[in-house]
Amino acid sequence: MNIQGKTALVTGASRGIGQAIAIELAKQGVKRLLLVARDTTRLGEVATEIEMLGVEVVTLPLDLSQVVEVNIAIAQAWRDHGPIDLLINCAGVAHQTPFLNSRLPNVQTEIAVNLIGMYTITRIVARRMVVQGSGTIVNVSSLMGKIAAPTMATYSATKFAIVGFTQALRGELAAHNIRVIALLPSLTDTDMVRELQWFRWVLPTTPQKVAQALVAGLARDSPEILIGWQSHLAVWCNRIAPWLLEKVLLMAAPQERQLHYPRFRDARGRT
Repeated sequence: MNIQGKTALVTGASRGIGQAIAIELAKQGVKRLLLVARDTTRLGEVATEIEMLGVEVVTLPLDLSQVVEVNIAIAQAWRDHGPIDLLINCAGVAHQTPFLNSRLPNVQTEIAVNLIGMYTITRIVARRMVVQGSGTIVNVSSLMGKIAAPTMATYSATKFAIVGFTQALRGELAAHNIRVIALLPSLTDTDMVRELQWFRWVLPTTPQKVAQALVAGLARDSPEILIGWQSHLAVWCNRIAPWLLEKVLLMAAPQERQLHYPRFRDARGRT
């Protein structure tokens, strides 16, 4: 895909990978950026930075879980600013905890943002792309969408689901000249992951490198974009010797004392 002169919509654009992608698209010549996030203040700061690059910016402060509001906002944006050529679904949250200590509200938040929010805006935009007969959709998954990791069960589940959703849409929308791509970053040094206990031996990449890899992948028409040699090695190992990779993941996972595993008592009160 040649992104020059195109209109792109980026969710999760107020920080992290979403912000880096929006800035990189601006540097590479997109005509217009529609930026979606819940944090109005941060969204405005990113918009100001991008406008200095000479790109038109439209901010859409939205909670993607609010279906009616999202529908109205996208319909108005399409009417006022023209068709969207590129949709990048980057909004996401992560909660790290041992499964036995997980809390349902955190699980529901991950599913609501990572899956339902992505589904909501993709459905709205994809239907309009079908009418115009072209478009590209990028769903940001994760390396954990290929390889699940201890202490990240629900997050891994949502990222696996994004890969499956992307593969299904790729087949369904191909006849309408719409490309659907999965972007799979490994550990990326963002505000979100700084609150997590990192896995040992994993070298974090930067949001800027993720954004650059996306632009390069769009130019190559790649259906899936893995980032970094560690990601390629892990996926290869998972195909050839999954038992070995599972052992490595267990050794690399944060130690129990860091994650505060719960203590359970039996019927006699013994731990």
